[in-house]
Amino acid sequence: MYIIIYDFGTSSVKTCLFNIDPDIRIVASASAAYGLYVSDNGGAEQDTEEWWAALCSTTRELFGRSAVKPDEITGMAFCSQMQGAVFVDENGQALRRPMNYMDQRGVKEFSDCMGHGIIKVSGCSLYKLVRNLIVNYAGSVSVKDPVWKYKWVENNEPEVYKKIYKWLDINDYLVARCTGKIVRTADSAFATFLYDTRKGKEGWNKGLLKMYKVDPAHMPDIIECTDRVGGLTEKAARELGLVKGIPVFGGGGDATFVNIGAGCTKPGDTHIYIGTSGWVSTYLDHQAVDINAMITGVMSAERGHFNYYAELETAGKCYEWALKHLVLDETGIYPDLTKTADYESTYVKLYELISAEISKAPPGSNGVIFTPWMHGNRCPFEDPNAAGMFFNIKLENDKRDMLRAVIEGICYHLRWLLECEAYKVKTSDPIRFVGGGSLSPVVCRMLADITGRTIETVTNAQEAGAVGTALVVAAGLKGVDVSEISQQLVKVDHTYIPDPGNKAVYERSYNVFKKLYKANASCFKELNA
Repeated sequence: MYIIIYDFGTSSVKTCLFNIDPDIRIVASASAAYGLYVSDNGGAEQDTEEWWAALCSTTRELFGRSAVKPDEITGMAFCSQMQGAVFVDENGQALRRPMNYMDQRGVKEFSDCMGHGIIKVSGCSLYKLVRNLIVNYAGSVSVKDPVWKYKWVENNEPEVYKKIYKWLDINDYLVARCTGKIVRTADSAFATFLYDTRKGKEGWNKGLLKMYKVDPAHMPDIIECTDRVGGLTEKAARELGLVKGIPVFGGGGDATFVNIGAGCTKPGDTHIYIGTSGWVSTYLDHQAVDINAMITGVMSAERGHFNYYAELETAGKCYEWALKHLVLDETGIYPDLTKTADYESTYVKLYELISAEISKAPPGSNGVIFTPWMHGNRCPFEDPNAAGMFFNIKLENDKRDMLRAVIEGICYHLRWLLECEAYKVKTSDPIRFVGGGSLSPVVCRMLADITGRTIETVTNAQEAGAVGTALVVAAGLKGVDVSEISQQLVKVDHTYIPDPGNKAVYERSYNVFKKLYKANASCFKELNA
């Protein structure tokens, strides 16, 4: 069977054509970029028409790169970035540019709602936090959480707010545009922290909607990620170059499906992801939460299971920044790669080249440490004012040290998240490593040495979210168990064992890394608040 999955990231979509019979194989893929519009007031927005143009162009490219015909497609779904906010009218048309998960304009809204009370935890009213925890083991304790985007629009764009029919996440908007049906998947509903996860009470919680003053009429009907929403409309089919009526499944968020694409479908299985963002996630058959470290169990595609998920908001994005501004800017050769036909291959070759150069610098980057908080931070501390920095640069340091420090800083932070997770739940060894970062053996070895865990990579690691979504669609079409099909088809291709010879230098740098936020928090606030 042939399935199309749209792996919808922060800055680009990768559209993949899978054949699942009997193994899972990518027949063809195509990528296209779109903008992320960051404003001085903390805004981070995107454009629905740029999204749709990218979907249309990449879908048509698939058939130019394979012998498969549009009428052979048996299903399609989206795997997208999460915790965005798309406000639509009754026709599913966006009323304003979607707010990306990085949007942090709702500082006042967050403070007005959560910053009052005699007793506080993590800067939030204990009373409100406890009410949330009882309902879903989570809470809107970050200024970047979706409810504060909703409240910001209500307070700052009343003319838009009055026209809202439904409030969607990004995946839900794309599904609506393909099918004409306006719904939310359970995982994206949970990501608002207004969803009740208690057995027999699943759905929007009326008490939380009232507490946060969210209009219940704005909340769509909820479906499962595995549900068939409907058939592709004639209009969408014509624009995408597909056939009317192709089954469109619920799909969901990247954090929902990457564990499946990584083959982590047994309770306790842990994976690490480095893409534009990064995270550590452990698959559980129960919910868990750590409010102090800002970690909660987000819903899995399989009902009753959760991904205990700790996020680093800018992981690969930091490396991309370093390539642009430390490698290419000064020579004036940085191309507009987003407009070139070989966008993806150019980046892969560039990353391979720089990885080779980074390997020439020693572990510990000759004392240089980088903090990857280039758009604030969420876990294990919430601070929108936190920022990236190079620490301990000396005259003898060079650019290789700085580039290696960027990768090490990302790995230090991921180790910090892993240790926070291990405080509450049992994490695995080995750990599966997926996302674009896992394509570099240098990064894989670094992650193994810094975490002290065996690191395994899998086939199609960069497309783990798309693979997981394809396996869910295939399981739905075939009527089989998702965990079973994942464990059967996801294969390990490389294993990296920690080198004990590098432990001492990494331990020393890691201990300093963890102190840097606390030592500089007041300075970040003074500069960036």
